Amino acid sequence: MKRALVSDIHSNLEALEAVLADIQQQGITEIYCLGDIIGYGPNPRECIDLVMKFNVCILGNHDQGAMFDPEGFNAGAERAILWTRAQLEKPIGDPEQNARRWDFLGELPRNRRENGFLFVHGSARNPINEYVFPEDIYNQRKMEKIFALIERHCFQGHTHVPGVFTHSLNFLSLEDLAPSNYSYRLTDDKTMTNVGSVGQPRDGDPRACYAILDGDTLTFRRVDYDVNKTAQKIYDNPDLDDFLGDRIKDGR
Repeated sequence: MKRALVSDIHSNLEALEAVLADIQQQGITEIYCLGDIIGYGPNPRECIDLVMKFNVCILGNHDQGAMFDPEGFNAGAERAILWTRAQLEKPIGDPEQNARRWDFLGELPRNRRENGFLFVHGSARNPINEYVFPEDIYNQRKMEKIFALIERHCFQGHTHVPGVFTHSLNFLSLEDLAPSNYSYRLTDDKTMTNVGSVGQPRDGDPRACYAILDGDTLTFRRVDYDVNKTAQKIYDNPDLDDFLGDRIKDGR
């Protein structure tokens, strides 16, 4: 099965639409979302409506934060998720669609397992909230505990930094994978893959990022979109911190 793996859309409609157009150009019809449809960005309703059509979607911490009290959020993130919640609660448009959005969020699973593959938002140990950063390769105890919970391969998001963690405690960034056209061949050795962020990349590249899983080949894709349009929407919204617009232009 050839699948597109997207994550951390964060209410960035322009990035999501550009990624979906790229996915269509690749001839892919199966799309898995690894959480955080909403939060930070200006178009939560529109992004949820698009993701509701995907084959699989996992619960992210911002999705959870919109439904319940946000925990562990910084001031800007908390203000954004509270604004997002208010947008989803507003009686705008079709009331049945409004209800369907809440039902969709409320029914999102914490993980999904398929033939040795694990799909989560955060980590195998804490599917919603645990970050696994590239520098964690130096935290042997943490990584060994997480890898012990993985049967073969785990796919995740949350940090917004794409790349592949190997069981031998290496991290392969997209720069490392550039000679192979951003591709990595999965073997019997366990891996954790962060598929990157559609709506708020943080690896210094402002282009949207997602991954394609085709058999045992994993390929990362970078997609241009109208970053300035999304940033301006954020600047024009007094409930969203201007920093959220600045960071998507810088990819940080």
